[in-house]
Amino acid sequence: MKDVMETAALAAARAIMAVHSTGPEVQVKPDSSPVTEADEEAERLILAALAAHFPDIPVVAEEAVAAGHVPDISGGLFFLVDPLDGTKEFIAGRGEFTVNIALIRDRAPVAGIVLAPALGSGFVAVGKRAERFSMTEDFAIGERRAIGCRGCGPAPTAVASRSHDTPETARFLDDNGIGACTAIGSSLKFCLVAEGLADVYPRFSRTMEWDTAAGDAVLRAAGGRTSTLDGAPLAYGKRNQPHDADFANPNFIAAGAGWNARTGR
Repeated sequence: MKDVMETAALAAARAIMAVHSTGPEVQVKPDSSPVTEADEEAERLILAALAAHFPDIPVVAEEAVAAGHVPDISGGLFFLVDPLDGTKEFIAGRGEFTVNIALIRDRAPVAGIVLAPALGSGFVAVGKRAERFSMTEDFAIGERRAIGCRGCGPAPTAVASRSHDTPETARFLDDNGIGACTAIGSSLKFCLVAEGLADVYPRFSRTMEWDTAAGDAVLRAAGGRTSTLDGAPLAYGKRNQPHDADFANPNFIAAGAGWNARTGR
């Protein structure tokens, strides 16, 4: 599983960086979000790799869902794929975009990879082990090291969305005495908490399951958790929601072990 996810993500990264070097052609989807040829080619490569190795596991992928293709996930085991998370960062020329692949079992992310090709690094998790790795110039895995959330400190720090700041986020930071907050794009926010470089990532604006699943898998494997505002674990495979679209997430708090110990949740 880990090898297949890494190989698929690296192939997608190569395709994305080829477009990045020449400049993408941007289109707008029906939901008004941008999409480029890099998103589409990366998703094609990932879907082909997963189908070749795990033909019986359905895949929920962002661009396929946008085109109306949603597989049967009633068995509880499925992949979630965001081929290029942080498309706005990609279009703007920033390097914080990522490739995301996650495996969901019984509504929880149990394996995942987050690869940031422009930054030459990534994160992978299977079960209870989370790792950070480097990516070489020829799109191969370089050095690896295990990572984990940090303990509870007296001066907590946060990470937040670069493109989706909200008044609720500012209120959360103020209510919890958080003076230091780093704004960064894509699923890398989960990974900074997983690596012990931040304590909490509050999200008070809309996300979809493919945006969060891979980073959430890394965070959970590193000892953290992602919870809805009522304290329940963020669940995956949400269909037929009365007040939102399929696979849309509610607001959540992604946090390390130290933050959870501090708040008692």
